[in-house]
Amino acid sequence: MNKKHISSALISVFDKTGLAPIIHQLNSYGVTFYSTGGTEKFIRDMGYEVTGVEDLTGYPSILGGRVKTLHPKVFGGILNRQEVSGDQTALEQFEIPQIDLVIVDLYPFEDTVAVGGSEQEIVEKIDIGGIALIRAAAKNFKDTFCVSDKNDYQDFLDILIQSNGATNIGQRKKYSVKAFQTSSHYDAAIFNHFNQEEEVLKLSVKTAKTLRYGENPHQKGQFFGPLSDLMEQIHGKEISYNNLLDIDAAVNLMLEFYEGDASFAILKHNNACGFATRSKLKQAYVDALSGDPISAFGGVLITNKTIDLDTANEIHSLFCEVVIAPKYEEDALKLLMKKKNRVLLIQKDTPLPSITYRSCLNGILVQDRDLKTDLLEELVYITDKKPSAQEVDDLIFASKICKHTKSNTIVLAKDSQLLASGTGQTSRVDALNHAIEKAKHFNFDLNGAVMASDAFFPFPDCVEVAGKVGISSILQPGGSIKDQLSIDYCNQNDLSMVFTGTRHFKH
Repeated sequence: MNKKHISSALISVFDKTGLAPIIHQLNSYGVTFYSTGGTEKFIRDMGYEVTGVEDLTGYPSILGGRVKTLHPKVFGGILNRQEVSGDQTALEQFEIPQIDLVIVDLYPFEDTVAVGGSEQEIVEKIDIGGIALIRAAAKNFKDTFCVSDKNDYQDFLDILIQSNGATNIGQRKKYSVKAFQTSSHYDAAIFNHFNQEEEVLKLSVKTAKTLRYGENPHQKGQFFGPLSDLMEQIHGKEISYNNLLDIDAAVNLMLEFYEGDASFAILKHNNACGFATRSKLKQAYVDALSGDPISAFGGVLITNKTIDLDTANEIHSLFCEVVIAPKYEEDALKLLMKKKNRVLLIQKDTPLPSITYRSCLNGILVQDRDLKTDLLEELVYITDKKPSAQEVDDLIFASKICKHTKSNTIVLAKDSQLLASGTGQTSRVDALNHAIEKAKHFNFDLNGAVMASDAFFPFPDCVEVAGKVGISSILQPGGSIKDQLSIDYCNQNDLSMVFTGTRHFKH
């Protein structure tokens, strides 16, 4: 398996956490240490001999530390091919030591950006020597072992102990791949920070989770991203691919209602099948469930408030896949945890990315996240009759739900409760008819209800149908060449309608 014993190591790291046990172990094998600056002092303070890179190269660190390892005596020791006689002759001729192991990390560029460092501070955190050392060692994996991430220290230490200081080609190649991942991610972060004009997409996500399967059992699935930054799972089975899609839809929807009274949403297949806002959380849940108790089976539940025991008692009788809340009372949590597979999540106060990505054909679609929420002060009153204050509140409520429902969509609401929605239909009037049928099925009175549409009405048929079942006020973006026909019908039939000027397609 092409085993090679480590006899020499170049170690130069910014963060020395977890490094000491590796130094101890390498020293026990008689490994020669080469190092720089703070790491050199760290090794020497541990009581071990170490040769400074300055002593090896005969050149001091210059330009404020910008140049210290960039020298043939360093890179020749890393890049030489041990099976090539000419390479070995060159090492002898120029007195270049063999370097079998490179342990290097990189200046914390992303961390410096994240804490709001100045441009000069950020620029100085662009590593040059470190990235070159990592690439050189990774390139020469046949002979050189490269450790580029402190998260791998324990695994590397285990390799050392198990093989008495030797490595095999499989291990070196595996760590070479990790090293190139480190360098490519680093470069992508730098590019994305400074890029202002280039229409180039570079994505790099270091955190990955293999899922049980994809959308269906015959499909493989993975999630890339730091999910733990947004959610803490405190109970239940492993989150699935479809769970994640529903969680994403739920989180985006509830962000529209995060402030104010208690809101509860129930989602199924990325759409809200129940939603209500009330002064008490329990009532919000009960009214949300009444919107469609059939679809709620196996759904995802989310709220903007701490789940108390009274609310948990109501939830517990429902089979649901996921419950999401900012907090849980202790007694409520104990009750909800009695169903072992039920996923319980705590949503953290972490903003979602401002850009969304989606695979399409042989490429990727990129767009700004839809952060536009229809506001009261932006409504345009275009009919003779104006909506009442309660109707306006319900129109805004319905609009927020409509924005997060698959197109074509119609949302019917009344008294801050979702009555029904028509989702993902091929025509808008089909969406409306579906919503009406669903509302009637669950015995909702549509008299005085409001209707929201994600896009304009191409014909007046939707307002005609809505008016005939008792809907009293309508919200839509407007913009159709036949808007006047819809306005005329409303004026002739004592309906109010407002324009928002903003379409909210969601395909």
